[in-house]
Amino acid sequence: MNVAVRTCAGVVVLTAVLALTCPGQVRLPRLVADGMVLQRDAPVRIWGWAPPGRDVAVTFIDSTYRSRADSAGAWSVMLAPHGAGGPCAMRVACGDTVSLHDILLGDVWVCSGQSNMELQVERVRPLYEREIAASANTDVRQFLVPQRYNFDRPDTDLSAGSWVAAAPNTVPDFSAAAWFFARALYERYRIPIGLINTSLGGSPVESWMSAGALGQFPALLEEAVRYRDTTFVDSIQRSDRARIGAWYAELRGRDAGFRGRPWYDTRVDIARWSRMRIPGYWNEPPAAPVNGVVWFARAFTVPDTLRGKEARLTLGRIVDADSAFVNGVFVGTTGYQYPPRRYAIPPGVLRAGPNRIVVRVISNAGRGGFVPDKPYEISRGATRIDLAGEWRYRTGAVMKPLGPETFIRWKPLGLYNAMLAPLLPYRIRGVIWYQGESNAARALEYRRLFPALIADWRARWGEGDFPFLFVQLPNFMEPRDQPSESGWALLREAQLRALAVPRTGMAVTIDIGEWNDIHPMDKKDVGERLALAARRIAYGDSAVIAQGPLCSAMRAAGDSIVITFTDTGSGLMARGGPPLRSFAVAGEDRRFVWADANIEGGSVVVRAKGVPHPVAVRYAWADNPAGANLFNREGLPASPFRTDDWPPARRPAP
Repeated sequence: MNVAVRTCAGVVVLTAVLALTCPGQVRLPRLVADGMVLQRDAPVRIWGWAPPGRDVAVTFIDSTYRSRADSAGAWSVMLAPHGAGGPCAMRVACGDTVSLHDILLGDVWVCSGQSNMELQVERVRPLYEREIAASANTDVRQFLVPQRYNFDRPDTDLSAGSWVAAAPNTVPDFSAAAWFFARALYERYRIPIGLINTSLGGSPVESWMSAGALGQFPALLEEAVRYRDTTFVDSIQRSDRARIGAWYAELRGRDAGFRGRPWYDTRVDIARWSRMRIPGYWNEPPAAPVNGVVWFARAFTVPDTLRGKEARLTLGRIVDADSAFVNGVFVGTTGYQYPPRRYAIPPGVLRAGPNRIVVRVISNAGRGGFVPDKPYEISRGATRIDLAGEWRYRTGAVMKPLGPETFIRWKPLGLYNAMLAPLLPYRIRGVIWYQGESNAARALEYRRLFPALIADWRARWGEGDFPFLFVQLPNFMEPRDQPSESGWALLREAQLRALAVPRTGMAVTIDIGEWNDIHPMDKKDVGERLALAARRIAYGDSAVIAQGPLCSAMRAAGDSIVITFTDTGSGLMARGGPPLRSFAVAGEDRRFVWADANIEGGSVVVRAKGVPHPVAVRYAWADNPAGANLFNREGLPASPFRTDDWPPARRPAP
């Protein structure tokens, strides 16, 4: 037996630390483990499993709590509230004893949604090297929930996972948005922050909803029930594997670049290959549309200072998959379009003078190529070799488009059962949520789905209306010259409407997206804007300006419309200087045209030539409202809005 003295929440605790003497007698859920963060200032449930009828004792700080396992072996105790502090120890005894160490008391936040919440710090590392280097903080911790689905029933535990403290070698695996959120809260309040990261790229909102909540959406519930049939699911998976495997096998067999001397070999003559400017897509002139494989090659010159040195190859983003070779040496591959391509060129590969890079690109469907407005270069320190410009290319194989995979894990209910239900007994402070991209084609339905999810989670946790903070979709896709309809704008509107749900907050991000990337790099502003909402809603800081301007009312004034706002802070401003941009008006003909807009006091006055009697205004109503610049003086952007409802917002058929 080891005896440890710890200070926890101001109490000196003498803890007997015993080895596990009888494995299997008592079992704890994955969340209840070494390094966990427990919710401060609230009763906290500790639960687990033991032989039916056995007594269980949990010792924590200065108290022992007792329970008895029921007929199914389940037991739980409720710990008394304690203030922030730690580290502490805990003993769970039931014939044998399990000892837990390094427990903190602080605030626990569930971090959920799709890929922009899942996206790790490592993915955005180039922007935040300094922050990563200074990230060591044992009071900020993440628990990463394994990505699984279950359509049959809610799981009672997770398959894996552990609590990990922030440090330069661990933070790269944290959710970037969640880490910056936690860091901002910690810097403000100096209390431990626990992040439970349960997120999955591509997941629609309905995949995170319980069967009870899906009852309001019969078509979605019916789909969830259909996927409970394991024979049905297995047949889909087998079919997809066979079809996709056969496509790639045929592609490899037909690729002329692997017949004889491979085209990445530096001895291959590329002088007669066609020409194309990179970045760009090869189904745009002068290249012909094709799915399959296209090989790209380019000569570049290396200064003597880089000869033989290790360097980094950056190839922006490539649609869909790529393999890269430098001087005939394979340096990296990526199997799908979204990640940034950052490959290490090993020492000894680069030589002074002429060198060659070859990239084999696979296009599964649609247009393939190199995404514009991304970096394409070789670098070491301050030295940069620009790879943008004219490349040579040659088609290796032409294929019919590959049909999409059936993403079973995105179907309704599956993620709720496997990735959320096991968390429900764990006391939390609130939720941060970044999701919506996968529902943008069904934005009107999202008006009902999203509030239903919030109500569902609050009911299932049974902790009342805990704070639910979410990210409004950023700007994305190419800007349009004229006002137009937009699925992403409709989705943002659905998110805006969710602010009517009590104790919700929204981080507006239309200024920090990227037109060419559904995964924008700036996650620091995302996290910090969520933290502002938390300060206001969760921590009761009524003085903080947590939100950009929100349209509250409009009135006609002759040839103008006057818009008033809430959340103006210390005043409205046109970021970058006047004029205001991205405002449009329409008359009774419902045709929107760009308008002149000016700040007058706490309002915005909007008018347009040729519209003598405007009846409706839209602001930043586009997939990518480039140039939208209405902010408050605290630097927070106004949410996009419209005062019309054209076409009428009809509920989708059940």
